[in-house]
Amino acid sequence: MLSPRPRPGILEIVPYVGGKSGGRSAGKPVAKLASNESPLGPSPKAAAAYRELAGELHRYPDGNCTALRQALGRRHNLDPEAIVCGAGSDELIGLLVRAYAGPGDEVLYSRHGFLMYPLAALAAGAHPVAAPERDLKADVEALLAHVTSRTRLVFLANPNNPTGSYLSGTELARLRAGLPPDVILVIDGAYAEYASDAADYDSGHELATTSSNTVMLRTFSKLYGLAALRLGWLTAAPGIVDVMNRVRGPFNVTMPAQAAGIAALEDEAHADRARAHNRTWLAWLNEEIAKLGLRAYPSLGNFLLIEFPAGAGRDAGAANAWLEARGIIPRQMGGYGLSHCLRISVGLEDENRRLIEALAGFVSGRAQA
Repeated sequence: MLSPRPRPGILEIVPYVGGKSGGRSAGKPVAKLASNESPLGPSPKAAAAYRELAGELHRYPDGNCTALRQALGRRHNLDPEAIVCGAGSDELIGLLVRAYAGPGDEVLYSRHGFLMYPLAALAAGAHPVAAPERDLKADVEALLAHVTSRTRLVFLANPNNPTGSYLSGTELARLRAGLPPDVILVIDGAYAEYASDAADYDSGHELATTSSNTVMLRTFSKLYGLAALRLGWLTAAPGIVDVMNRVRGPFNVTMPAQAAGIAALEDEAHADRARAHNRTWLAWLNEEIAKLGLRAYPSLGNFLLIEFPAGAGRDAGAANAWLEARGIIPRQMGGYGLSHCLRISVGLEDENRRLIEALAGFVSGRAQA
């Protein structure tokens, strides 16, 4: 029997596989360091706001996310009318591509950028184009060189997942200036809250609020610890905001997610603790990994990309098996074309120390083998 045929591009998609879930190993909780989740969890105020709505689950949410957009506007000095909320920034990525690209169009991204960019392009029937990077960092000149008359959107995660690298504000401005005016630059700031210590970092806020062809994406999944609720947002010029409100679902953000997001924004102390924890332990992990003779790429996120040498029993695959056997779950990077690396999220103190102890055993054991 003949099966219904999906649109072109759909069957080219390799379904996204998230980080493995946790559990227990040898009586201890598994250290899940695969998904860049906040080790401190959500704000207690956000959790309380979520619980308070248990009796309201029969009600539709506010389809305009009015209170949440107002809270985001206050926090980020934005006009609430310039904000669109979504079920995670993943939904907004998909909506942007669906709204502005289709068969015959191209969606450009950096070679080791977030996997959702090419997946969203394929789902819309567009052609994903990967520009080469320089030492695992987006290359402005390479991106511009790959722009054609068919390019509709350029996606740039800043800082980038999974490499942790970033473009400075000067580089962002050069990229925007070099793109044709009808090409949308989407600056994905999923990890922007962790990057404030870098003096030359730019989340894309100014470009998104002063140009008609730039979008800044943000999420509550990382610093705010609300990954389970799927909550993201964007800001852009009125024309793009209007288009996004036309293509999004009328109730795309749940009531508990909206309430938890507002409470998370109001709990600045919890966000500061999460940021300080990451600053301390990211630096510590960097130092300890270097002592083991392994390379960890510089990162402005809440994770590190660790490179392993080639050779059976010494490579990233062997390291992954070793760590998982000891109750530590890293993220394998084959899907990103980085099969020689593992990505490790910053965890709680005990998890970070367990990781370094296990890596030390792997390095010394392989050296003696």
